[in-house]
Amino acid sequence: MPHISVVIPVYKAEGCLEELYQRLKASLETITADFEIVLVEDCGGDQSWPTIVELARCDARVKGLQLSRNFGQHYAITAGLDICQGDWVVVMDCDLQDRPEEIPNFYNAAQMGHDVVVGVRAVRVDPFFKKVASKIFYMVFDYLTGTTIDNRMGNFGIYSRKVIDSICSMREQSRSFGLFAVWVGFNRIEIEINRDGRAAGESSYTFQKSFQLAMDSIIAYSNTMLMLSVKLGLLMAVMSLLGVSWLVLRYQTLDQPAVGWTSLIVAIFFTSGLIIGSIGIVGLFFGRIYDQVKCRPLYIVKSTTESLLNRY
Repeated sequence: MPHISVVIPVYKAEGCLEELYQRLKASLETITADFEIVLVEDCGGDQSWPTIVELARCDARVKGLQLSRNFGQHYAITAGLDICQGDWVVVMDCDLQDRPEEIPNFYNAAQMGHDVVVGVRAVRVDPFFKKVASKIFYMVFDYLTGTTIDNRMGNFGIYSRKVIDSICSMREQSRSFGLFAVWVGFNRIEIEINRDGRAAGESSYTFQKSFQLAMDSIIAYSNTMLMLSVKLGLLMAVMSLLGVSWLVLRYQTLDQPAVGWTSLIVAIFFTSGLIIGSIGIVGLFFGRIYDQVKCRPLYIVKSTTESLLNRY
């Protein structure tokens, strides 16, 4: 049983896998020689899988898993967590923005009694729009879920076996590893780290994918949106009652009948929009329930390296 496992989702990373392996090996061997590196290839369509197979052939501590199609980063992380066996598990990205040299620092901090040690970026080097969008998302998420999450936080960190086992027991279709790690609790510490630029390629997270992930996370972790729609409906009912009371009072005291076709149409369109929006919010939650009750597997494995065959 390895002492440390490193789980890495791989997507279009053929240009940096060799360097990633060499730097991981050098960093991990300062802690222990008893480690494993689990590389989960998320069907990126490049030469990442042949590279992983070659690395596993040269070093039995490298384990490779290839999914049958592109399931997404957090599903690939789940696949790696399901088969990793270390007492401690490091989760990181494959593009070398997460520096392998930080792992000994995480491990040392964990030995001081922490079950979770997560890196937060000292300085975000993302484009301005992405930083603003991330900050807005976490503000909304914190409000809807009643939590407080640092928007500089990512997945990069080290987690104890009991934390990983707890996360693996959560089989929701909507996946977000970082939020799972927050939800399960345990002793946690966050330390500042520096991130490098991408070693190869470009981020696969388009605005549409990022927005979809944000919506999935909010819906999966909070039902506050349903309560907000109820509160808004009650507020509109109270405002309508007050408005009607004012019109009746004005007619009785000032003999001024209610007029205004434009105001009537605006009111109709406004309330109709609120009703349709509320129905849409309910529909989103029903859609997530429908996805969950189908009980489809979170991922499907296409191939494994030789060193993993005995686990399937």
